[in-house]
Amino acid sequence: MTHSGSGAPVWWRETAPTWRAGGWTIALRGDELADIRRGDVVILRAVRAVVRDAGWNTVPVSVIDANLGAESLVLQLRHEGLGAAVISTLTVDLQGDALRIDWDAENLRDFDTCRVGLVVLHPPSDAGRAITATHSDGSLERTALPDAISPHQPIMDICALQVGDGDGDGDGATMLRFDGDVFEMEDQRNWSDASFKTYSRPLALPYPYALRAGERVHQVITLDAPLLPPAAQKRRAEISLVEGGAFPLVGVEASTAPDGPNPQPSSPVGDFRIVELNLTTPTWRAALARAAADGLPLDVRLVTDADPAPLAEAAHALADHRVIAITAFDSILHVSERSAVEGLRTALSAAGLAIPIRGGARSHFTELNREHRRIPDDVEGITITTTPLFHSLDTEQLVEALAMQRLIATQTVEMAAGLPVHIGPVTLRPRFNNVATTPQSAPTLTDLSQGYGAQFTGADDERQDARELAAWTIASAAALAVPGVASLAWFETWGPRGLRDASGMPRPVADAITKVAALAGRTLLWGGSPDGLLWAIGARGEDGDIILLANLDRTSRPLRLTGADTSPLEVNVGAGEWLRLHRAHSSTRLSRQWTGAPRVPDGTARDARSHRPDPRSI
Repeated sequence: MTHSGSGAPVWWRETAPTWRAGGWTIALRGDELADIRRGDVVILRAVRAVVRDAGWNTVPVSVIDANLGAESLVLQLRHEGLGAAVISTLTVDLQGDALRIDWDAENLRDFDTCRVGLVVLHPPSDAGRAITATHSDGSLERTALPDAISPHQPIMDICALQVGDGDGDGDGATMLRFDGDVFEMEDQRNWSDASFKTYSRPLALPYPYALRAGERVHQVITLDAPLLPPAAQKRRAEISLVEGGAFPLVGVEASTAPDGPNPQPSSPVGDFRIVELNLTTPTWRAALARAAADGLPLDVRLVTDADPAPLAEAAHALADHRVIAITAFDSILHVSERSAVEGLRTALSAAGLAIPIRGGARSHFTELNREHRRIPDDVEGITITTTPLFHSLDTEQLVEALAMQRLIATQTVEMAAGLPVHIGPVTLRPRFNNVATTPQSAPTLTDLSQGYGAQFTGADDERQDARELAAWTIASAAALAVPGVASLAWFETWGPRGLRDASGMPRPVADAITKVAALAGRTLLWGGSPDGLLWAIGARGEDGDIILLANLDRTSRPLRLTGADTSPLEVNVGAGEWLRLHRAHSSTRLSRQWTGAPRVPDGTARDARSHRPDPRSI
């Protein structure tokens, strides 16, 4: 992450250089070959050479040299850190009309790894398309990429793939051939990544495994796709909002940061406070006290190893607090498996408490998707969280995750089968590494001078300070607030992952959360996004409709807003900005407030049926 001259974090990288040859185009985003197109059609979301350490952490990579020639694209890479040192050459060139991607890597240092090789990211638009896999024995498997997020690998033992049937599916068929290893595919939408990933070294093989100094890894991927006529010009972006039951309650997680020299003031933001108490660590009592100090009802998450003694102590400690719900997660599986839920129920009963018990996953939608049958049927709600930056730290990944959040929310509601769904806290980076192969760091003191939870096991992101994060959060609310979702939560109250920094100064995202939280108790107005970049969410009350709009694109965008039993409205939303609109039921005029940077005075605009809003007032 870099910073602008003003010191603010830069949201978007500089424009990525583009390589073009033979009807193919590739955007070069650092070490990533991104948006690989044949003509106007996106064939692959990306190809990247990755090195993982023994805990599945990505080894940092540097581009030593990049040569974008007329006939080839050549990157010299160095993966170094976390005990690894790998140098490699990534070469892209043409073989007739086909594109050949060749990666030749040399390991310089003995280390243990979970993966070293090329990964291919297929776009989420491939969902539902016919696909034919060629296996290592030469046999063919004809299937389709799943529409719903697949809990497990949809295709195994891959030597080649034909994506699309090439006959009437609108964009022809893509052929991919993989050499150098056996590949398989997973559905990365589980982690809110906008892709299906084909990767090497099957997960059925033991990991981590040793890679010796001097060993080489050589892999080749060959792409072939038809060059189709240019696509028709896109229509104007439009979002239609409809009523969808009650607007979700909005919460924030209690800070996990270390205590500073001056106590932080209580935070009134939101309807409730999430606090995760890891009963296997000594800080949980202090964490509970910090969360309760905000004076809001508590949504308590317990991490337990099923030892009944800490569960009993926690239950008695909760008796003095307003607790709206409690969820127990197994400390190894990270889901509410039956023994954790039953142990919690026994502890609450012994303490004389009648608190609603929820079940779910504390890591990613992945674990809920794979392990939901472990959750007892008699829980009173389903809890999940999601983070957009598990596999990649690029802002492109952060923005693309929004459309995947919508898919995760709708699929969770279906899985919940009528139980209310509670999503959050949503954070930029993971709050802990659920696939760690070694024990994670933990606090050793009973107070919060060291912090707790994500302060030890998670990661910070400088984009927490970015003004664009406010627009992203509005868009996230629009993506996640579908009928059946009862509550949403984002970030922490203060600290490096908070709405305020450690000194107490509010970040731009704080205003966005406040505006979303103000909609609770009204009727939800929700709709889809035309492209994953423009989003809208609203709420209807006796005083009229309040609508929040967000634009995550790099440029200002016009938007037509329809539905919600009101006349259409045309607005323009600045790049990385968001708007708050209010329409009173008794008037055709619209009060408009621009919130973000730069700030402009409030303006008014007539109904779009009779007057196009003056762009200067927007």
